[in-house]
Amino acid sequence: MAIKQNATMPFCASLLTKEENLINCVELSVKRFLPKYEKRTQPLISPRQFLIRLVHSGAISLMLIAISLLIGMIGYNRFENLSWIDAFLNASMLLGGMGPVDTPISNGGKLFAGLYALYCGLTVIVVTGVILAPVVHRILHKFHMESDK
Repeated sequence: MAIKQNATMPFCASLLTKEENLINCVELSVKRFLPKYEKRTQPLISPRQFLIRLVHSGAISLMLIAISLLIGMIGYNRFENLSWIDAFLNASMLLGGMGPVDTPISNGGKLFAGLYALYCGLTVIVVTGVILAPVVHRILHKFHMESDK
């Protein structure tokens, strides 16, 4: 399948434009998904809107945890041949910070368990940030509003 080239634009520029369009599309999709925060010059949002923002952040956090749990379950099932319930137990214990229940036997299982443990540590940090972001933003926004008076 040939790429149609615009006569006024060199071939490389037409590819760059397509990549930029893809990046813009991804950015717009992500921006729709993430909560929007008010600017420094805007007033504080109402308590009801703030509660909605907290619920939205909680939903994002739950989704991240569910995806991470699913990744762990699939990995333990595939690499260590654990049953789904045992894979769930190992993945949830790692996500909770307790460590795995079953010691990995195969080299692939050991590699997966190590990488998944590192991933779980970062996931905990990200989820904490997502949950705390609306609260910290509101506190800082209120503080800046008072300091501007």
